[in-house]
Amino acid sequence: MKFTALTPLAVLTLSLALPHVAHADWSQIQTEAKGQTVYFNAWGGGEAINAYIAWATKEVKARYGVEVKHVKVTDAADVVKRVQTELAAGRKTDGSVDLMWVNGENFRNLKTNNLLFGPWAESLPNWGLVDLNKPVRSDFSIPTQGFEAPWGTAQLTFIADRAKTPTPPRSAAEWLSFAQANPGRVSYPKPPDFHGTTFVKQLLLDLSPERAALQQPVNPQAFATATQPLWAYLDKLHPNLWRDGKTFPSSAAEMHRMLADGELKLSLTFNPNEAANLIASKQLPASAYSFGFTNGTIGNVHFIAIPVNAKAKAGAQVFANFLLSTEAQAHKADTRVWGDGTVLDVTKIPVALQTAMRAKPPGALTEPVPTLAEPHASWVESLEAEWLKRYGAR
Repeated sequence: MKFTALTPLAVLTLSLALPHVAHADWSQIQTEAKGQTVYFNAWGGGEAINAYIAWATKEVKARYGVEVKHVKVTDAADVVKRVQTELAAGRKTDGSVDLMWVNGENFRNLKTNNLLFGPWAESLPNWGLVDLNKPVRSDFSIPTQGFEAPWGTAQLTFIADRAKTPTPPRSAAEWLSFAQANPGRVSYPKPPDFHGTTFVKQLLLDLSPERAALQQPVNPQAFATATQPLWAYLDKLHPNLWRDGKTFPSSAAEMHRMLADGELKLSLTFNPNEAANLIASKQLPASAYSFGFTNGTIGNVHFIAIPVNAKAKAGAQVFANFLLSTEAQAHKADTRVWGDGTVLDVTKIPVALQTAMRAKPPGALTEPVPTLAEPHASWVESLEAEWLKRYGAR
């Protein structure tokens, strides 16, 4: 599909022409936000993501007088701990974190421990554009209740080079067979790396005889029963992995480099468009392609949240509202920028922007892959702890 670029002015004009839900206090929030500095704690491991955030911060500064500083983090769990530490030390209103990129078990921990400001998300003017058919009100089976705003969609996607791997594995069983046929050429990031944990969860879903239990809060008996096939599978898989499964790539980004160098035959991402970005930036060959498992791969919505002790709550809301605008979502969905899926209802936005959001350049995932729901957030900590106990010290 040919991508038709719009000028920033045209995109903004289309965006401003859209109807918004009226909020009587929104002008007051904008006034309060002007001059504030928002410390946005977000993963800093992706060049395209960092560039997008830099673009968004410049736009918000120019339009609303809000300074946004991207605090690059490697693990959102560290940010959660910082918020907890600050509150314990008495920092009730002047915390160092104003907005954070978060989902899953970290959101659960924040919400359970009353560490979040809100509810606020569904009061944003641009909430009216959000696609409520997407899981924007549930995060790893935890109701969001307006305590975090959706930012984008994601789905576990695998990457291979058609010149070297014309027929990829499309199930956990086929993945094992592929690894056995290509010893040392397959791996995955070491949990608790996000992508590594997601891959382990994918295997759990693919191998579990009873997925319904995974949507409920974890308990020891359910965990032991559900994970038994997973550990038996990994015991067979690991001896065939890169470096005999005794060490693992540090990240998906490292796997992409190893795929490009021919050291690995498969890589993975949580962005169905990332391979297209990597091809465009010459980090992967033009023969790279994306694929999924026949029976589906894990997908979810990622969110942003405001800690209860944030200093710039108004500025954080203004920035979050901009990130939900048609302009910001269309720019983010552009595979030349980031390629992150939109959380908006595309039927509510101009046709020109719909075309941009639906563009699928070479390398992007084009085949239909069913989306599987994430296990309940409480499973993550137990999975990571048991994985590290079994395989982390090798």
